[in-house]
Amino acid sequence: MQPDRSDDEQRRLVEKAQRALVAMRFGEDADALDQLAPASAGTPETRELMLLLFGECSAMVATLGDGGTAPVKVQVFDEAGEEVSIDQADPPVRTAVRTLLAEVHGNSEAAQEQLEIALSSAAPEEVDSLVLQALRWTIRLSTECLDRDLPVTDWISDALAD
Repeated sequence: MQPDRSDDEQRRLVEKAQRALVAMRFGEDADALDQLAPASAGTPETRELMLLLFGECSAMVATLGDGGTAPVKVQVFDEAGEEVSIDQADPPVRTAVRTLLAEVHGNSEAAQEQLEIALSSAAPEEVDSLVLQALRWTIRLSTECLDRDLPVTDWISDALAD
């Protein structure tokens, strides 16, 4: 939790993220973005939402990687489904990967910097793409953790419950 957020603000942010995850679970990308409005408009709330999601993704990567003793590979794919290097990925995907990697390596400041740069210069559709990427990774990582009987934050597992 960000220290400058009240418990009520944090709860509202988590509730928005949960509603967006539920929409994504049902394949409704547009509805997921609607649940986050005005977050997907590049506001400070977007930054907080992204840090929340990437923080949770980082924790799940650490869990899946057995606390860092087992490698977890981050792969980037193009529109055709072919794996590409991070430098060949679309800008929102590059930002997402760099933000996640910074969080995984315990460098929250660098993660915040990556998001600040992206959000200050990104077009609205790029912000939406970044938000959707974070939601997709949250779903994929949590599903993998749950399939392996590994812990997942309650608000995420509740959003993904059948």
